[in-house]
Amino acid sequence: MSIVNHETGAPESAGTLRLVVVSGGTSDPSSSRMLADRVAARVLALARARGAQGEGNARATVSVIELREIAAEVATALTTQLIGPRLQAAIDSLATADGIIVAAPVYKAGISGLVTSFFQVLDNDLLIGKPVVLAATAGTARHALVIDDQMRPLFAYMRALPVPTALFAAPEDWSDSALGTRTDRAATELLLLMESGFARKVRDESWGSYQHTFGSAGGTEVEIDLDSDLMRLATGGSALG
Repeated sequence: MSIVNHETGAPESAGTLRLVVVSGGTSDPSSSRMLADRVAARVLALARARGAQGEGNARATVSVIELREIAAEVATALTTQLIGPRLQAAIDSLATADGIIVAAPVYKAGISGLVTSFFQVLDNDLLIGKPVVLAATAGTARHALVIDDQMRPLFAYMRALPVPTALFAAPEDWSDSALGTRTDRAATELLLLMESGFARKVRDESWGSYQHTFGSAGGTEVEIDLDSDLMRLATGGSALG
């Protein structure tokens, strides 16, 4: 996995906002990575501007996960449930993220299988409450609805918080000022949600109200009573103890 850190302001500290980019592009450079970089650059610029005005946190870092570099480990995790070291580093990065940008290429009327596979191997609890910008690139504008049709349901299942503005770019969009306007809007929405600390507050104040899978989120799921009648029956014992 390639993780590249870009900082604004002072070195990373406890108050630093952490933005993670997940790029599903398979070429180098890729249009998906270019679109994600545009959003990330705007988030950093807005953070600096708001920090200078005393309206927000000027400290922010960006980490980039290039899925093409961990494709083999993603496939291994899908088939064996074994997590390789580079995939684990990507998971750890997302676990500490305050905001996420996901950019996926579109192939044959659907988002990249590498992107969906990566998020399918993640713990169901990993992204609860985390704000996400959803972005996609394609060779034709006919795929413009792929974000709302395929990406939003995936992140809704993972209980993440996609921002209202989605970003889609076909070849003709790159020179259109409207893409810049939408990018600014999405970046602003993401930064405001990151500054609000919504995901952290959900974890601190409402984590127990969510349905969790046993062993999920690194063992931070609600406690399960292993000494209940149901659990004793499940392990072949007697309900009466």
